[in-house]
Amino acid sequence: MKKTPSQLKRIGLIANPEKSDRVDLVSHAARIVEKSGRQLLLDPATASLINWPSTPLADARALARACDLLLVFGGDGTILRVSRETAGIGTPIMGLNVGGLGFLTAASGKKLTTALAKLWEGQYTIESLAMIEARTGNGKHSRHLALNDVVISRGRIPRLVELAVSVDEDLVTRYRCDGLIICTPTGSTAYSLAAGGAVVTPQAEVLTLTPICPHTLSNRSLIISMKSTITIRVLNHRADTCLNADGQFQTELQSGQSVTIRRSNQKTRLVRLVGRSFFETLRHKLQWSGSNV
Repeated sequence: MKKTPSQLKRIGLIANPEKSDRVDLVSHAARIVEKSGRQLLLDPATASLINWPSTPLADARALARACDLLLVFGGDGTILRVSRETAGIGTPIMGLNVGGLGFLTAASGKKLTTALAKLWEGQYTIESLAMIEARTGNGKHSRHLALNDVVISRGRIPRLVELAVSVDEDLVTRYRCDGLIICTPTGSTAYSLAAGGAVVTPQAEVLTLTPICPHTLSNRSLIISMKSTITIRVLNHRADTCLNADGQFQTELQSGQSVTIRRSNQKTRLVRLVGRSFFETLRHKLQWSGSNV
């Protein structure tokens, strides 16, 4: 449920500590929040980055539990990290882009003042974005959560991996490829797009399976229902095979091991400012011009 401006009383600030050249921007945001009369909360890395005097909370999860909205400074990678770290809490995330493309961010850091003014005025919507999970076994650390994608691919040795893929226990095919991307609609504009997959609108209830450099040229990206369960079994023993979630290494996979991927019960709630649509973002970020000269 969207909070009214008067309900946004506690604002959490998270910044990518590697973007140290943007300290002034993050400090400016902290001052704007306090000047608005709202309570400002920070995680330890952000408090250290801008040398803020108040005591930070323990981590991103503690911050999400304590605030009404998270302001996240960084690129898509930072948004993805925060979405995983705060999964299940439900605190809305508003991204300010100080990174690359920034598909997941609400506005550029250069438009900070305007973006926060719109936020205080209630000129925003909240998108509830599906996440997926990959399970590699029954252990405590066998569940891997992702907002964008799960990728099963070769390791450091440049050999093809061999993967048997089934959807709802029905065999799709056996891939010989550099890897396989399983993405949400949110992740369709990331690695899957670069590998030849389709762009999927956020409201679509589908998952996309995109092979990476398949040895069989007829293998193409496949779109399936988000209600489906995908099972991937590693067939070969000659190549290292690994599982990554949202671009982060999770675990190595052994020959004969199976991975089960399905929609997660967790969601990410992302703030979008009024006045910018998904298609406008595509045109802007991907520089689409169609037949116009």
